[in-house]
Amino acid sequence: MIDMLTLVADALPVRQPARRLPPGYVVRAPDRADTEALGRLYHDAYEPGIASESVEEAIDDVRATFDGVYGRLWTAASGVVVYSGTPVAALLVVHRAPWPDVPDCPFVVELFTARAHRRRGLARALVAGCLALVATTERPLLALRVDERNAPARRLYGSLGFSRWRSSAEDGA
Repeated sequence: MIDMLTLVADALPVRQPARRLPPGYVVRAPDRADTEALGRLYHDAYEPGIASESVEEAIDDVRATFDGVYGRLWTAASGVVVYSGTPVAALLVVHRAPWPDVPDCPFVVELFTARAHRRRGLARALVAGCLALVATTERPLLALRVDERNAPARRLYGSLGFSRWRSSAEDGA
C-alpha cells in the first residue's frame, strides 16, 4: 500500500519566479488531443504498476482527467512541456478535487516527467508557473498528493513552499 501525503502551498507570495526552460523545451496548455501521448508518458514515467498497470489504463486515466472525473481541468494552470514535438512532462490541475479529504482549492491531479528529461527543471517550472497563476485567484492555495516515500518529489514540493496539510478531522476538530 502506498502512503500518500496531502501537501498544500500558499501561493502568496510566490516564493520563486518561474524558471526558464532549457533551450528546445516549450510549455503549452494540455488539449484533449494529447490524451494518448500523455497517457503513454504517464505510464512510462513511473515504475511498472505505480501509475497504471498498462498503457491503456494510463490513457484511460488521462481521458478521465479531461472528462472531469477528478474535477474540472484547469487548462490555464496545467501545462505540457514539449521537446522536438513530443510531450515530455505534464502538470494536470483541477479547480477543485472531488474528494472530501483534501483542501478546497486548486489541486494537482498529476505531475510527471519522462525519465530521459528529468533533472532539467521541467517540473519545477510547471509548478512555479501554476503557483504564479493561483496567486492571482480568490483561493491562492495549491494542493496535491505525493507518495511519502518519493523523496525527490517531496524535496521539489518543499522547495516550492508546500507543507503537510492536515484536515480538521486530523486536528481533532
